[in-house]
Amino acid sequence: MTHDASSARGYTGLNAGFAAVIASLVAVHACMATTRVAATLWVLNQGYGGGFVGVLLSLFAVAPLGLSLWAGRLADRHGFHKPVGIGVAMAFAGAVLALIAQVLGWVWLLALGCLCCGGAVAIAAVAIQREAGLMAHDASQLKRVFSWVALGPALSNAFAPVITGIVIDTAGFTAALVLSTLLPLAAGAIAKRVPRHPPAPAASGVKPRPAWDLLKDPGLRNLLIVNVAMSSCWDAHSFVVPVVGHAKGLSASSIGLVLGSFAAAATLVRLAIVRWAHRIDDVKALRAAMAVATLTLLVYAWLPGTLGLMLGSAVLGLALGAVQPMVLATMHQVTPPDRHGQALGLRMLAANGATVAMPLGFGVLAAASVAAAPLWLMASVLVGAQWAARRIESSPRRLP
Repeated sequence: MTHDASSARGYTGLNAGFAAVIASLVAVHACMATTRVAATLWVLNQGYGGGFVGVLLSLFAVAPLGLSLWAGRLADRHGFHKPVGIGVAMAFAGAVLALIAQVLGWVWLLALGCLCCGGAVAIAAVAIQREAGLMAHDASQLKRVFSWVALGPALSNAFAPVITGIVIDTAGFTAALVLSTLLPLAAGAIAKRVPRHPPAPAASGVKPRPAWDLLKDPGLRNLLIVNVAMSSCWDAHSFVVPVVGHAKGLSASSIGLVLGSFAAAATLVRLAIVRWAHRIDDVKALRAAMAVATLTLLVYAWLPGTLGLMLGSAVLGLALGAVQPMVLATMHQVTPPDRHGQALGLRMLAANGATVAMPLGFGVLAAASVAAAPLWLMASVLVGAQWAARRIESSPRRLP
């Protein structure tokens, strides 16, 4: 067991320790986001094409594919501080490599820095999600906890690019990458404020079970199916909006407003979950979100003008934005406490695998048919995923 029942219930509220957990997540993620924006703008400024930028961006998602399962085992074995320390060190190393690459003009070193930053977020996020779940003392608080966990990267993605752009315009690329090296240091200092609750040592002579063994649990298996389906809808929306908007003759600023309405709605619904978590049933909320997303995906391409697409994106943002807190809360209830890290690693592996693979498939599908085809495909996938969601309801729960 990672924590016994009493230690898991030892957290009586969401206090300064919980705030430090969320702040450390924001700081690590902001390092990645800052490095990503500065690196891509720098290579474009050096004359590299969009294809190279795409490869560079994919490196941030490729690293978690290889590290997610290891990160889960690490978190289960050592708790919060060691994995986060490793993530902080990797983020700092990645930011420093990107800074050196920009100064010396070595693009290959920049690619290595991007890999390090992407892997850092994977390692730190699994440990942070696991620790945050242990800070909840009932099912409704699990939803509140994971709404804040989901808000962390959302805030980072909202503010880091803006701040990075301002720094680049006023002080140059070097200053922006120096900023990215300071963020992991801040994350490390914040993480030290989190109380230490080391996991109970594993029984001697007992061989740790592989993460794949968790897939034998129908509750977790069906939950991962739902999670991958909904996260793929997020990718489909990001892919289709520029294509459909361009086909409708919308300006770049209008397309930006459409994408922004999606992000704003996803953030608002997570704040709403924090406020009304005690009134929400996890699985029923998931199924309702899937139904709303299915209908929106089917009609999205026919919505009129900028306002129509903004409304459709907002509705879709409400549905998809509610998913991560519900999935994480349910995952902590269907998974043995001593294997929360492994379950979170599996989820991250599945989600990042879809993020890497789906855009390529969407591009092929849209080129072979119509621009809205990826949305229709994901609508049909969600109809099938409702079966998996129904099966989750019958799975046994382990309350925190």
